[in-house]
Amino acid sequence: MRYFSRAARTAGILSGLLLAFSQPAARAQTQPAAPSGTLTLEQCLQFALQNQPAVRQARLDEETNESSIRIGLAGWLPQIALNGTGQHYFQLPYTVIPIDGINTPRQIGLRNQSTIGLAATQSIYNNDLSLARRSAGPSRQFYQQNSVGVRIDVVSDVSKAFYDVLLSQRQLDVLNEDIVRLQRSLQDAKARYDAGIVDKIDYKQAEILLNNSIVARKQAQESIKAKSAYLKELMGLSAPQPLQLQYDTTRLMQDAVVDTAVALDPANRIEFQQLQTQKALQNAQIRYYQYGWLPSVGAFGNYNTAFLSNELSTLYSQRLPNSYAGLQFSLPIFTGTRRLQNLRRERLTDQRIDQDILATRNRINTEYEQALASYKGNYADYLTGQRNLALSKEVYNVVQLQYREGIKTYLDVIVAQTTLRTAQLNYYSALFQVLSSKVDLLRAQGTLPTQY
Repeated sequence: MRYFSRAARTAGILSGLLLAFSQPAARAQTQPAAPSGTLTLEQCLQFALQNQPAVRQARLDEETNESSIRIGLAGWLPQIALNGTGQHYFQLPYTVIPIDGINTPRQIGLRNQSTIGLAATQSIYNNDLSLARRSAGPSRQFYQQNSVGVRIDVVSDVSKAFYDVLLSQRQLDVLNEDIVRLQRSLQDAKARYDAGIVDKIDYKQAEILLNNSIVARKQAQESIKAKSAYLKELMGLSAPQPLQLQYDTTRLMQDAVVDTAVALDPANRIEFQQLQTQKALQNAQIRYYQYGWLPSVGAFGNYNTAFLSNELSTLYSQRLPNSYAGLQFSLPIFTGTRRLQNLRRERLTDQRIDQDILATRNRINTEYEQALASYKGNYADYLTGQRNLALSKEVYNVVQLQYREGIKTYLDVIVAQTTLRTAQLNYYSALFQVLSSKVDLLRAQGTLPTQY
């Protein structure tokens, strides 16, 4: 019975340890659950900014950098240590004592010795600690800007992927409508053939067009699956989780408009801001080597207690304390011109950052001009597509009525149907293309919102 109870306790301890180690792993592997129902663009962006691994990594980088800053600044606080030693002499050390002109060796000390001491140091000035203090603010700002840059990437990528999925869905709707029209045309052509009005060419052509539209619909359905998987990846969703999107065509048409008269300010771009912060960090590094000749100054204090005895049992019966405090400094006199060479290197690096700022300013201007030209071209295409869609609907309706009355041939119906489908596809393609180019334009301006 004792053996079994001991085995049961051991098994219980092992199972508890396994459970303790498995729970964090299970929590770490838990996938975020997608919001229920259909999702708007704002909901997709909000979910992505909370669950996208790149955003989480950026937040972890911020926290890691904050810990590094606190580690560097911790040197300004008092450093206190408790030290203790204990030793036993098997043979006591000798000293030479002159007695009557004769150097006579004598053993000194006691066989058992122990010391307990409390030591404290306080830095008054230290160049390394000054560098940590000067770099704390810019370093914290740099990682915050890195998080903003990641959020901009996520908002841009998720928005364009969202519009891409919507475009495929609208293309699928257009193809479904086209299939309904072709099925109706096929029925009309077959009825006219059965009545002996026309030959079989009309309904054979209708059947060919219908088969082609069915194939295009299948391709659109598969395209939606692939694009939805990419959108879920950008949002941080696992593959098996469903994703249903919600949109309002009227609102999308309103969102397509953006003010193109806004002047470009490179300072709004996060890349430019990061270079400015990097320059501030570089200036702190330059000052570090500029002031490298200054001495390090610090204060120290010690309190020690000694215990001495030949008998181990009475070692701690008598306490012999001592204490002291003082100042210390260390002044570098000659370092083989190392400080000067380091200073020259950091100044050259600072000049290189200036060139990076200039190149980035030029690149931002080019990106803005390209994004603005793309948006204006896509917006003009969108307006034209809107007018063409209205015209092609009107033409199709008229041709369809004339065909049923025997005025137009079936070839005219085919042309009208094809024109209508092309106009519908072009319109929605232009609409979502202008929405995507608007995202690129706002990003180029540095005004893309990242708070949702």
